[in-house]
Amino acid sequence: MDLTERISDLMPQVKEELTELVAMQSVADPRRYPPEECHRAAEWVRQKFDRQGFADARLEETTDGSHAVVGTRRCSNPQAPTVLLYAHYDVQPPLDDTAWDTPPFQLTEKNGRWYGRGTADCKGNILVHLTALRALGGELPVHLKLVVEGSEEQGTGGLEAFVQDNADLLRADAILVCDTGNADVGRPAATVSLRGMVNVVVTVEALTSELHSGMFGGAAPDALAALVAMLATLRDAKGNTTIHGLDNNQTWAGERYPPEQFRTDAGMLDTESVLGDGTVSDMLWARPALTILGIDCPPVVGSAAAIAPRARARLNLRIPPGLEAPQAQKALIDHLRAAAPWGVAVEIEVEASGSPFRARADGPAYQALAAAMQQAYGRPMVMLGQGGSIPLCNVLADTYPDAEIILMGVEEPRALIHAPNESVDPAEIAAMSAVEAQFLQNYASIHP
Repeated sequence: MDLTERISDLMPQVKEELTELVAMQSVADPRRYPPEECHRAAEWVRQKFDRQGFADARLEETTDGSHAVVGTRRCSNPQAPTVLLYAHYDVQPPLDDTAWDTPPFQLTEKNGRWYGRGTADCKGNILVHLTALRALGGELPVHLKLVVEGSEEQGTGGLEAFVQDNADLLRADAILVCDTGNADVGRPAATVSLRGMVNVVVTVEALTSELHSGMFGGAAPDALAALVAMLATLRDAKGNTTIHGLDNNQTWAGERYPPEQFRTDAGMLDTESVLGDGTVSDMLWARPALTILGIDCPPVVGSAAAIAPRARARLNLRIPPGLEAPQAQKALIDHLRAAAPWGVAVEIEVEASGSPFRARADGPAYQALAAAMQQAYGRPMVMLGQGGSIPLCNVLADTYPDAEIILMGVEEPRALIHAPNESVDPAEIAAMSAVEAQFLQNYASIHP
């Protein structure tokens, strides 16, 4: 029986186990969700991998209080390469429960897809690891290490610190970061580029208190108007991000993102235009992108005829490879200060920053992956970027400079990760399980 047939026979077990795992409300936010749910998920993962030969599988507490499942499994060939398998069991909160068509923590099959929080990001990828190992059975061709963390979605850095403090524990020749996905269902891809980010909160103060707009409006500075004027300078009429000092003309050399597919994936209205004067791929993966995440100002309901003395906004700047986070942070802060009108007071707080990441995609692990994807999907692997940030990748690259880092997984655009109605196509779990199993075989045979 070949790998595809074995995996097909395993799919009922995949659905049963993913149902169990999705039912655990493993949101790593103890203020809103019971921490016991994360511990349940961690222990579930530990037990499953223990049964797949990771006899030392255990929970390791990280600096943010979360638990990572770590373990090792060795093959019979002492000269075989080592592969680290990564995923995370924590999930995003469901956000607005009323926006879900199905219960967020109950796996529900509809129109051939499996719905529920974490079905794709990232519990579906945990099942890929398990299914690949089950399909291989006792024929393990490489040494394996495992880390499945519990705070990736919160970004609190527990695993990043753990890697740096325990470098030898997770050292490997190739690292499979299974937390991304394909270009579309049935279109295999490796993600080779991640944008970094800078988050800031900008506060504008213009007056010591509110003033009657009839008595003082027109001469007194308006903090909200000043903030709006500042924010308006961050994009031009076409939607390009226009921060002084940041290159806005880079192009993407990998797989193109068709505009019509992007319009569908993004849920755009027929009357709306795709932003920017580059291709969709350029705008998403090669150029900086500024998003206004939130504004504090008087709400419409209950607002008075008064001039706002104070207003603030939370901004997110995504930065492509080739641009370092400190440089982007300085450019954004300098731009905001220079754009402030009327001598208003401006305070800027940096909430977080992270560097972009670009993988080296010309080594034996990528050759093995490309062959595995061709075998599993019957079509060539493409190279994608991703707009999101995974700070762990930079830590892994710095800690293990000789390792090949591969980002892949089941999270294609229709999965709607982080949004209501997240789902996974079970065909992607099956195909990516075959990819992983075949990759391990291929890598063992071509690794120098």
